[in-house]
Amino acid sequence: MLKGIPKVINPDLLKALADMGHGDLIVIADDFYPAVSMAQNGITINADGISAAEMLDAVLQLMPLDVEYTEHPVLIMEMSPELKEKMERPAVWDDFIAAVEKNEHKGKECVGFIERYDFYEKAKTAFVTVSTGERQPYGCVILQKGVM
Repeated sequence: MLKGIPKVINPDLLKALADMGHGDLIVIADDFYPAVSMAQNGITINADGISAAEMLDAVLQLMPLDVEYTEHPVLIMEMSPELKEKMERPAVWDDFIAAVEKNEHKGKECVGFIERYDFYEKAKTAFVTVSTGERQPYGCVILQKGVM
């Protein structure tokens, strides 16, 4: 047993986070995201029943962000332009930003947005994808691992 590991981090995810190197990507995906088909050669971990923001908060307690080498080491999936006119801003985005502000000294300035299809392309290069039980649409985020 280990101390200080958030309860939502299972052993497979803990190993994946430890195996990741500087610049590697982790996707934290909502329940709608096609995690297995998008993971390509990466690892897919199920985290049913856990919200994406809760998982983001837990991961950021353990993993440094690449704030020194990239402007936005946190990329949130953006709505398509036609949906922006029809849908309200997803509340999960505010939850993501709050988790980053809680765990990263640069706060929300290291958070950016990435268009849905660009997100999919970038996500194909991720080391690990965590498929959460998040039911809010556009509850997907990519993190780039930094150094300590």
